[in-house]
Parts: sequence; structure tokens; C-alpha cells
Amino acid sequence: MSEHMKVQTTGEFADISVRVPAAHAVKVCAVIANVLALIPGYEGGGEEGEDRLYTVQEVFPEMSPGDVLRGARYREDLTQAQLAAMIGAKPSHISEMEKGKRPIGKDMAKRLAKALHTSYQAFL
Repeated sequence: MSEHMKVQTTGEFADISVRVPAAHAVKVCAVIANVLALIPGYEGGGEEGEDRLYTVQEVFPEMSPGDVLRGARYREDLTQAQLAAMIGAKPSHISEMEKGKRPIGKDMAKRLAKALHTSYQAFL
């Protein structure tokens, strides 16, 4: 299991541990609380005033599609060369996308998403 996210199921609940930058921890907690509030019948509670929904850009303003790509690749324990071979691209193209020097188009995002088991929208 990845060190960045661990899930432990206990009875009818699952304990999820997520590692995030300390500077963004409060906002991430608020986002999680808002997501949990969408579950019918969930009564997790929270402090008053925490009902604001945050966008990913608000929580991680410096995050780019290349950062998402790098993180997803790391999560799947793939090198740039391995990922490139899986999607039929050059390893240098993966490197350039991660560094923000090459845009990630919709078709490429779909190929990446399939290989990295995520939504293609994460890369756009």
C-alpha cells in the first residue's frame, strides 16, 4: 500500500490516513468534511463555519497538471520510461509534461489516466 494514503477497515467504517503538506492541512480537512457531509445519513459533525467548499486550486494553488502526473506516476510506482512505454510515448515527453514544458492534451490525458488508474480530468 502506498505510504501517501492508507486505508484500514474496521467494522462498517474505514479509517483513511492521507499525507498532505502541513500548510494545507486545515483546508484539506475542510474539504474532507464537506465530502463526508454529502453521504446520506453520515453524521460526522464539524465545527460551525466549516461548511465552505474549497476547490483543488484553492487548497493547492501551486499544483499543476504536471504535479498531478508526477504524483499519480509515483503512486503507481512507475518510472517515466515505464509509463512512456505503457502509453506509447517518449520518456522525454513524460518528463516535459511533469515539468510543465509540454501541455497535456485531452487525448494524452486519457491515455495517462488509463495507465495510472485515474480520471483524465485530473491532468487537464
